[in-house]
Formats: sequence, structure tokens, C-alpha cells
Amino acid sequence: MRHPDEVYLLMKLMLAAKLIEKGTPLQPHWAFCNTTLRKVSRSFALLIQQLPTDLRNAVCVYYLVLRALDTVEDDTSLATEVRVPILRNVYCHFYDREWHFSCGTKAFKVLMDQFHDVSTAFLELDKNYQEVIKDITKRMGEGMAKFLCKEVETLDDYNEYCHYAAGLCGLGLSNLFYASGREDLAPESLSISMGLFLQKISIIRDYLEDINEVPKCRIFWPCQIWSKYVNKLEDFKYEENSVKAVQCLNEMVTNALLHAEDCLTYMSNLRDPAIFHFCAIPQIINMENLAMYYNNIEVFKGVVEMRQRKSYIFSCQPNCYIQLLV
Repeated sequence: MRHPDEVYLLMKLMLAAKLIEKGTPLQPHWAFCNTTLRKVSRSFALLIQQLPTDLRNAVCVYYLVLRALDTVEDDTSLATEVRVPILRNVYCHFYDREWHFSCGTKAFKVLMDQFHDVSTAFLELDKNYQEVIKDITKRMGEGMAKFLCKEVETLDDYNEYCHYAAGLCGLGLSNLFYASGREDLAPESLSISMGLFLQKISIIRDYLEDINEVPKCRIFWPCQIWSKYVNKLEDFKYEENSVKAVQCLNEMVTNALLHAEDCLTYMSNLRDPAIFHFCAIPQIINMENLAMYYNNIEVFKGVVEMRQRKSYIFSCQPNCYIQLLV
């Protein structure tokens, strides 16, 4: 059940999103991108819709492209030798209005089946936006292909995987903000830390879902950490290993916290209020989630998250506030 103040804020945010939606292009490919974005993202669609029009369109296409990479990477029904060349070459298909590739399920399958609509939208973006999206997609696809054939054994592996899975995403967003002319170019290390922080929290949160997935998926908790406590990662599910499970969890949380200061520094340097909100809201939510994970055995019994819809008041500058329900 929602809190009364949440209902008001949710209605306010949905109304704002509807007003923005009315101003979106009517071309079929843009309609597809905006509709699909809402189906394949959680709260990011609402956050993207708050951005200025040109940047909103660029980030929308960027998000869908990276979702396409994720869909190929995650589809274990396809052989590795099929997925690897696709991951490495998705960026090449931006200039082919006919290309698509069947994989994934539900809205993700629709995204892949109609990827030509995303390519058409990509080709209407400013050239500076195109170059950023193309560069990051190429680099991320190469990294994902590498880790289809490589396990996460060491902490170096863990950081490298998170770099490809999300660090590059953070770098690309910074480059898109810079290309829009609204922000200075952020230091690369800070941009990458923004992505690493979110990715590591996601990996911690999804422990049980990943362990129980059928067919067996790959697990990204680094062996260098968990092997100090148990012989097999799935052993943390069992009550007799509760103490060791929490000890390992706390080490994972501490590792993620190594990026927190970089995230705060990055956000403190942002000037544009819409970009600040876009970056800050997911980070603040995940910081609270991380605090909930520490010393919490429930992580090994199911997904532990703060209320999915929660009120926040972010101060952008004196006397300038935005209320969002995320």
C-alpha cells in the first residue's frame, strides 16, 4: 500500500511525463523507441523523459542500444559462438535500417526484432551524439564478448567485468552530457565509478535470482572473495552458512563503497538541474539499498530493496527543489 504523500507525488510525476510525451515526435520509429523504453526499463524511462529534448532522444537511443547488448549477452539459448560476433558488431548495424536479430523474450524480443527502428532514430541524432553511442557500444560489445568466455575469478576480473557492463555506460553518459553543451567533460575515472557503483550493487542484490536461474546463468560475485568463506557460491543459501554468508556480503558491500566518494564528487560538479536529477536519483536510491544490504542475511533469501516508490526532495541550488517519486 502506498503512503498518501507518495500517491500525490506519483501523480505529479506521471502528469509531467505525459506532458513531455505529447511533445515527442510522431514518426513511427520514435514512437517505437519511446514506447519500448518504458517497457524495458524500470524507473529510467521517467528520468530520461525529464531531460531536454535533444539529450532525451540521445539517451533514449543509447539506453535501447545497451539494452540490446544485454539481451544478446543474456540469451543463453544461443550458443556462445553465435552471441560473440553479434556483440562485437552491433555498432556496425546502426547504419543499416533493415538489420535486426531475433533473441530475448517479451519486450526485449520486440526490441531486437524491430531494432531497425532504433537504427533509424540513431541516424537522426546529431553527429556528436552518434559518435559517442557508436564508440561506447563497440567497446562494451567487445568486453561482453570477452566475458562470455571468461569467468569472474579475481577482483581484477570483477572490476573489469563491471567496467564493461556499466562503467562504460557511465562514461558514455558523461560524453553525451558534454556533447549537449550543458556540462563540462567529467574526468573519465569519475564517470566510470558512477557505473561501477550501480553495477556492483545490482550484482549483490541479484544473488538469489542468479543462483536459482534455470538454465544456470553465470555468476559475477568474484571467486577471490566468496571462496574465502565457502566451497561453492550457492552454499550461502543454506542456513548453516549464515554467518559466513553475511561476512562475505559485508566484504562485497565494502568493495562497492570504494566508488561512493567518486560518485558524490561527480554529482557535485554537475550544473544542469535535469542532468543532476537524472544522475542523483538512481545513485541515492542505490546508496540506501547498499546500506540495507550490510549485515543482512535476507539478501540470500530474496531481493532486498527499499520501497520501490519513495519520495525524495533534491536540492539543486538555493530555493530550487524538485520532488520526484521513483
